[in-house]
Order: sequence, then C-alpha cells, then structure tokens
Amino acid sequence: MILEGVYVRRIRLLIAYDGTNYCGWQTQPNGITVEEVLNREISGLTGEDIHIIGASRTDSGVHALGNVAVFDTDTSIPPERMAYALNQRMPKDIVIVKSDETALGWHPRYQEHIKKTYEYHIYNAPVPNPLKRRYSAFVSFPLDIGKMREGAEYLVGEHDFVSFCNVRTNVSDTVRTVENISIVKEGADIVIRITGNGFLYNMVRIIAGTLIRVGRRFYGPEKVKEILEERKRTAAGVTAPANGLVLAEIDYNMPESTCL
Repeated sequence: MILEGVYVRRIRLLIAYDGTNYCGWQTQPNGITVEEVLNREISGLTGEDIHIIGASRTDSGVHALGNVAVFDTDTSIPPERMAYALNQRMPKDIVIVKSDETALGWHPRYQEHIKKTYEYHIYNAPVPNPLKRRYSAFVSFPLDIGKMREGAEYLVGEHDFVSFCNVRTNVSDTVRTVENISIVKEGADIVIRITGNGFLYNMVRIIAGTLIRVGRRFYGPEKVKEILEERKRTAAGVTAPANGLVLAEIDYNMPESTCL
C-alpha cells in the first residue's frame, strides 16, 4: 500500500525461541519478554517505532518452534531477507525462521481456519537428566502410557474446557475444539501432542498435569470425562511446569503461495 508516497508493507515472521529466560511473549513491566526483544531489534534495524502483533502470547518459560507475528514497515529491506537481517541482531535464544510479505489486513490471531499444535514434553525416569531440564518436565514415577491415551480420547472434539483453564482466564466462551491428541513414548521421553482451534489460558499444561495423574493411576481414564462434565478448575489435575510446553505449529490452512 502507498501512503503519502511511502510504500507500507506488512511483514510476517515465523519465530522460534527458547522461553527459559523470558517472562513470556507479551511485553510487561516485571521482566524481559520475547515481544519486547523483537520490537527493540526490528525498530533498531528499520529505524521505525515497531510494535509487532503476535499469534500466541506464550507464558513465562514456554518455548516455541512456530509462533507467528506481523509488523508494518516502509523499510527497503526485501521481506524474504528480513529474517536474515534480524537474526544478525537477535540473541541466540530467539530465531526468525522465515519472513515474507502478507496483506496489510492479515492478522495472525483472527483467521477463520486457524489450528494450533502444542507439544508437552515429559522426561520419565528414576532420576533427572540435566540435558533435558530446560525442555521437559521431569516425572520420576512410572507412567502408564496406555491409560494416558485412553484418558486423552475424552478430550477430542468440541467441549467446554472451563475445568482445564486457569481461574484468571478472562473469556466469556470456554468452548474449544480439540482435533487430535497423540501421546508418543521413546525411551524415557514422552510427548503429548495436541491440535485444536484455540486454547485457553494454561489449558495444555492443565491437560498435561491431568494426564500425568492418569498415567500414575491416581485417576482412571474415565476421570477425564468427569472433569470435563464438572466444569470447575478444582476438578482437574495440577498445572504442569512451563518448561515442558512448546508451541509447535500454527496452521492457517492457506494456499502455499501465502503460507510461511
């Protein structure tokens, strides 16, 4: 778009980050955030006052392989080269995987067919592995993967997930659709992978905490159905630690020519 002789573009970024050292995505007064770093470095690169718009406001300590953000600029840097230019400025724990140009009205949170996939990583062994501590929740007690899978099946479909969200969740509609949940175990590593049309505050971590209790046989698999039906946070398990959670992918179901 040309505004008063200036060509303004909306640049879209695919972003991966290790969330260990950040107080989440969204800028806040009590600590450094991923959004704050991106605003600072993009502004420094372009010479503009940049305020990015992110697709997912991940919590403190949560990681991402596929978060998406956009910003508007009149810079002459080619959109596809923006990732390279920014990576020269970024700290080692934030990487711009890809950049492109999208329509000025395109918003990363408000798309009709958006699907998000999260992974929750568990290291299940008698003693912790120091090389896993940043990216997996440690569980020392044996977990019954078969029971966890049975419990997870009750979460597939459209449900009111109010039992699986933080009590501070400030939304009027707590109905969400979970399209798929898989639980894969390789050695001591367990990955809960969940895809849906949207997630409530702490929803995936509470699901993980509940399925861990099923795996430890504190709950039977059918308890997950009862928790959904009770519609209260106290019915579900604890919120699993943030370090095990990764925003793996955001799928906008767009033609390949407009996808990241």
